[in-house]
Amino acid sequence: MNRSDQALLDLLALYRLCGGGSVSCLRALEQHGEAAAALAAARRDPALAARWPEARDEAAIDLAWLRQNGVHALAHADPRYPPLLRRIPDPPALLFVRGDLDALWAPQLAVVGSRQATAGGLATARDFAATLCASGFAITSGLAAGIDAAAHEGALAAGAWTLAVLGTGPDQIYPPRHKGLAERVAQSGAVLSEFLPRSPARRSHFPRRNRIISGLALGTLVVEAGLASGSLITARGAIEQGREVFAIPGSIHNPLAKGCHQLIREGAKLVESAQEILVELSPLVAEWRDSLRALPAAQGESGPVAFENVSREVGDDPDYAELRRALGYDPVPMDALVNRTGLTVPVLSSMLLRMELDGEVVCNPGGTYSRSIGSR
Repeated sequence: MNRSDQALLDLLALYRLCGGGSVSCLRALEQHGEAAAALAAARRDPALAARWPEARDEAAIDLAWLRQNGVHALAHADPRYPPLLRRIPDPPALLFVRGDLDALWAPQLAVVGSRQATAGGLATARDFAATLCASGFAITSGLAAGIDAAAHEGALAAGAWTLAVLGTGPDQIYPPRHKGLAERVAQSGAVLSEFLPRSPARRSHFPRRNRIISGLALGTLVVEAGLASGSLITARGAIEQGREVFAIPGSIHNPLAKGCHQLIREGAKLVESAQEILVELSPLVAEWRDSLRALPAAQGESGPVAFENVSREVGDDPDYAELRRALGYDPVPMDALVNRTGLTVPVLSSMLLRMELDGEVVCNPGGTYSRSIGSR
């Protein structure tokens, strides 16, 4: 077994020994520095030593499944770990990701709401998601029935990145009827979970999942939610994480509007169009991009870690040359760049972020892009 697989095997065993608990796992890693040392210390505890053989064997099964299915396992210290998620008070110790790791680094908006949404609510979720994707955002949600699924579908229809956060292990899909949707999300973005393989859906998992949905995103939009909806947990978690919360109002006679109205009373921003969200989030996107610029220097890298798996290089790559021709010094919206270059939104988002970090491109308010004054 190579060194990388051994390190991951140790981490999986420690995570299982900690019962899949991120807090205890991170505490052990902080105390001992690496998983192997933490495991050695744990085995000196009689209670933990008794559980060690099972944890070791289960971890070996986990590793085999991850490798066989091409699923990434990102430790909290991994430079590819999403930076916004790392900032929350209780980040996952381990994140299982199936799909495109670059999607984790896109500016994201979480879209959540009722599982029993109205036809109007579903249409609103799809339309908002598609419009926001056209401005370069990825859409993050929880793969649930109703608003979650509609938001994913809106992003997929726009040819953009979307991320689905599971309340199960990475090898389980809930609800089962969304297996096809999950596959399409993985092909066009990422499906992720902090729960170990073979973990079924449990009621206690979903509040934990919700903090990841809000933690990945710059803001959370609630589209239809009753007063007892789990979406309110996500929204309040976003507030605790220091993120923006938006809510769409509805009829006073609609019980699925009452949760949104309650959030608005508590300080969420009332929005009636996706453009209002873009105006609010544009300054935050600029701050987020500035923080990404600081990462390479802080980590001793020559470029942003989000792109270490991107095969194309900025230099003379024909797609980058085509994108430069499509850009001018006047702001250009994402949909115009798609039409001019023939490239998809996810590909353009990666390329534009890389060019922006290199100082070639400026992201303007409203999600438009232009050549920077100093670019050639």
